[in-house]
Amino acid sequence: MLLATAALAKTTGYVVVVPVANMYSGPSDKTDVVSQAIYGSNVALVVARGEWSRIQTSDHYKGWVPSRHVRILLTGTGYATAGPTVQVESLFANIYAEPDFAKHKPLLTLPFETRLEAVPDAKLKDGKPVPDGWLQVHLPDLRSAWVQVGDVISDPKLLSIPETIALAKRFLGIPYLWGGRSSFGFDCSGFTQMLLRARGINLPRDADQQAAWTGVTAIERKHLQAGDLLFFGSSPKKITHTGMYIGDGQFIHDSTNDHPVVQISRLDAEPWTKLLVACRRAK
Repeated sequence: MLLATAALAKTTGYVVVVPVANMYSGPSDKTDVVSQAIYGSNVALVVARGEWSRIQTSDHYKGWVPSRHVRILLTGTGYATAGPTVQVESLFANIYAEPDFAKHKPLLTLPFETRLEAVPDAKLKDGKPVPDGWLQVHLPDLRSAWVQVGDVISDPKLLSIPETIALAKRFLGIPYLWGGRSSFGFDCSGFTQMLLRARGINLPRDADQQAAWTGVTAIERKHLQAGDLLFFGSSPKKITHTGMYIGDGQFIHDSTNDHPVVQISRLDAEPWTKLLVACRRAK
């Protein structure tokens, strides 16, 4: 697939067509991963350079991806932005070529939050009704496929703080991944960004950006409430880690400390109690 020039990109949308696209700091997979974009995400093309393209995600983050990992949208509305849509609610969802999980291996395994275009009132090729528990979806690469109904929701609601804490605990044990922004692996700020997004709050990508964001207000440690964000580092100007306070002196975070997974830690334990440099509450 040949990508458009940068001039055409200004008027053309793009969509991610791999389960998770690593975004690199340069046009090479030998450079560091700065973020990720998940399947079906609508992105902007900043510049195309042969086999590599620099894209910008909805959180205004930029990075390089292999050009084959994105596709030009044929419509101007974006993928899964209008009409019937569903969102992956399971931590992972298998997508099949037909409504039968035993005949063939999955076409794709997609992460939590992936949005898909649903095909209402679908029928099988032989005219038979669709088996119970299956939904046909239209993929951004123009294929039709099937997902099990139990893996998706059609009308995701914004979560309360207690519901967000319950969501966070579903990810306990998911591995830490530098630059990670999906249920295949998060980094610390990718994890808190996802949790706040579930509440309808669009945090910036990195921990230091989140702490400085105008959408949060500074609070003192003694006034912490469940759902507040915690920021750690050597100083308020050198923030390197973040997590979410869940009450009772505990916080949930994705950390490489001790074991590199989403975990719950105590705020008064080492090293966290000495590294805490900022507390924030969403406005």
